[in-house]
Amino acid sequence: MTMKFRTRRTREVTLALLVSGALAASGTAAADAAGQPWVGGWAAGMTAGGPGFSDQTVRMVVHTTVAGQKVRLRLSNRYGSAPLVIGAVNVAVRASGGSVVARTRHKVTFHGAGGAVVRAGGELRSDAVDFTTATDQDLLVSVCLPKRTGPATFHSVARDTSYVSTTGDHTADTSTANYPGTTSSWYFLDGLDVLTPRARGTLVAFGDSITDGFASSPGTNTRWPDDLARRLAAQPGGSRVGVVNAGISGNRVLTDAPANQPELGISGLDRFAHDALGEPRVRSMILLEGINDIGNNAGPDGRPLTAHNLIDGYRTLIAKAHAAHVRIYGGTLLPYKGAAYTNTKGGPYYTAAGDAIRRKVNHWILTSHAFDGTVDFAKTVADPSDPLKLRAAYDSGDHLHPNSLGDQAMANAIDLAQLH
Repeated sequence: MTMKFRTRRTREVTLALLVSGALAASGTAAADAAGQPWVGGWAAGMTAGGPGFSDQTVRMVVHTTVAGQKVRLRLSNRYGSAPLVIGAVNVAVRASGGSVVARTRHKVTFHGAGGAVVRAGGELRSDAVDFTTATDQDLLVSVCLPKRTGPATFHSVARDTSYVSTTGDHTADTSTANYPGTTSSWYFLDGLDVLTPRARGTLVAFGDSITDGFASSPGTNTRWPDDLARRLAAQPGGSRVGVVNAGISGNRVLTDAPANQPELGISGLDRFAHDALGEPRVRSMILLEGINDIGNNAGPDGRPLTAHNLIDGYRTLIAKAHAAHVRIYGGTLLPYKGAAYTNTKGGPYYTAAGDAIRRKVNHWILTSHAFDGTVDFAKTVADPSDPLKLRAAYDSGDHLHPNSLGDQAMANAIDLAQLH
């Protein structure tokens, strides 16, 4: 499809074309110059496999975990095979659904231009936007995609509604009258950073679908990292850290997703540097990942998984965190007896042999002192009468993922004192 731009838009996109190469090459480190008080206010782990768009606007809900006076957005074309043209971007306070609170809409620029081009495999940070945010607040980010995008770099399981427009730039619309389509994913939007003098850094929740909030109530922001952020904000003086969620449903520690399921992401080992250590001012993280390695019996190089394999993977992540002077806390893997899934090999997701690996790994997490601290999530959500199963009140019904009540219990199990 051939697109026509207004004259001003053409100048903006042309300028963005000139600067985007340098921005993409500089990466996140240059955008986070030492001493600037930017912290992560929201994030989404990106994967390949999303749908394509052409001359449409996508409006997405972003939920902040820390208050501040300025924001900046991170756009990602990490898994794209061609340059991504951004026509315009707006950020606003959400009223309800996809509607904007009056007079809160702000234009987002990139080196002063309203548009940008993100190279294939690249990422881009916006200029700072004078935009006051509150803790536990819903924002709306609208991104105009004026040309064919190809398969989107995206986050599959948003647990919220995104809105897809009719033809054209609808970033300035205050309602969803021109947004007839809805999805439950985020597209090209990797994160939102917040400028705040109070917060000292970023805390990353790194994991799989349980961290991603796969079975939490849609539109309620009741994933366990959301609940943790609210606990931190309720402390005297408010939260001193931004909490970001780097969970990807279906993700594994040791191996990449199968080729036919790219939305499950590359391995935790390979994405850790970007998705966790790449956050601004990251100070600490909570690791809860490994149940998909166990359920799929997915050891390195196609071999059956052993507890030693998974423990070695954890040791690698711990070493990477410590090399970056970041504290890392280990969460025990949740019970999953009766999990209502088959694995990628067509076999049962739950097996007695797999659960033996889980229990051995959990014992190592709690007793090895390899982590800077631990959270016994497994004990928190286990059925007292059968610790191999989720407690009924916390079970979403699939015997693998906690519901929102279980997510809250997990957040409550975290000792806030050890996070400072």
